[in-house]
Amino acid sequence: MASREDLARSVDEAEWEWLRAHMDRGGLIVVSRKLDLVEAGLKIAVDDSATVRGWIDAGLLTKPSPEQVASWDLARDRKFQVLIVSPYILMQERIS
Repeated sequence: MASREDLARSVDEAEWEWLRAHMDRGGLIVVSRKLDLVEAGLKIAVDDSATVRGWIDAGLLTKPSPEQVASWDLARDRKFQVLIVSPYILMQERIS
C-alpha cells in the first residue's frame, strides 16, 4: 500500500494535451483545489469509500465536464498537478 510520502513524491506536472488521451478511457478525476491532491490520492488508494463518496457528493471529485474539456482544448499547454493512483489519474488545475 502506498504511503502519504510515496504519493507526495509521485506528484508530477502534465499538460492537458498529455492528459486528454486518458479522458476517453474514463480514467481522469478532477480534484478540486479545496482538497489536497495527495490526501485525495491516499483516500482513493486505501479505498476509504465513505470519504471519497462524500467528496464526490460535494462535487470535490468529478470527471472532467464538457465545459472544462472545451476550455482546456483551447489551451492544450495548460498545466496540471497529477497523481496516478491506478487505474485513475488525479488531476488538479494549477493556480496561475
